[in-house]
Amino acid sequence: MVPLVDLSRRGLRFADAFAAAARAIAESGQFLFGGELAALEVGLASFVGTSHVAAVSSGASALQLGLAALGVGPGDEVIVPAFTAVPTASAVAVLGAAPVFVDVDPATACLDGDRVDAAVTPLTKAIVVVHLYGYPAPLPETSLPVVQDAAQAQGAIEGATTGSFTAYSFYPTKTHGGIGDGGAVATDDPDIDNRVRLLRTHGMTQQYVHEAVSQNHRMSEIEAAWLNLTLPSLREDVDRRRHIAARYREAAPHLRWQAEHDLHAHHLCVFRTRDRHATVEQLRRAGVASAVHYPVALPDQPAYRGWATAPCPEATSWARECLSVPCFPEMTDAEIVQVVTALRQVAA
Repeated sequence: MVPLVDLSRRGLRFADAFAAAARAIAESGQFLFGGELAALEVGLASFVGTSHVAAVSSGASALQLGLAALGVGPGDEVIVPAFTAVPTASAVAVLGAAPVFVDVDPATACLDGDRVDAAVTPLTKAIVVVHLYGYPAPLPETSLPVVQDAAQAQGAIEGATTGSFTAYSFYPTKTHGGIGDGGAVATDDPDIDNRVRLLRTHGMTQQYVHEAVSQNHRMSEIEAAWLNLTLPSLREDVDRRRHIAARYREAAPHLRWQAEHDLHAHHLCVFRTRDRHATVEQLRRAGVASAVHYPVALPDQPAYRGWATAPCPEATSWARECLSVPCFPEMTDAEIVQVVTALRQVAA
């Protein structure tokens, strides 16, 4: 069976170097806010092309703290796409603000910019654009702060980080996957950066002096060390993902793939199928694993139905029909051929 992803292969690529780094951290006794974290923030800022990067404990934390730094709070509204992973909406809701769901583009599955203006109210504090599956979504033309959720798009939008801030995730399966959870806030605004740094450590300005209410959102030296080891290979790994996705599209042009883009990072390789159950079974019989990202649109999630104000048919359609197939840089050429052969037989 060709796996959807095999993290053990990635682990083995860096195991020896990571063991040495972990030993050095253990011997130093500096487990938080040490040299690895400092080096990571500098390296990421250079990679993404921003003045500041603050590393935090997860991609969800990056969104939450970045929005908090913008002043988002109770009584505010934040526009989010109706089809994405739940953390995009939870980062808004946990601050006491209301996520306002806007339908997505049928080709890209990303926020439909033509629908944004109609959703803006006097309470709108920000707009979140998600680069879903690694697709570089266009940003709306607006005077409101634009937040980029690039949890799935590192390697796709660098050099184009227009907006108030960009949130990244280092969840293990991401294009720059970590050894655990991790995230980062990238920005050119020093005020946002300073606020995020304050909020990631309980709002503490000096030992036991807290000037803001917050929780622990720190990244450990161990996580930072892994990310420092893997960052230099990120561009090569994303190029491998693009190569794999191109092979699939060339072999099965009859399938309804997510729209292509020259900079697509292909965190996930996704197409739509009208009979998902039958397609999953057909792929399984051909020895190819698959998965669904994501089976429930945000307005249909039980915890978020109270914020649903209008139908989002394209989001619902994507949730019903989307299917992800294997696409990770450690795939063998033989595995790619096996997936290609299976995809040629899948009905549109």
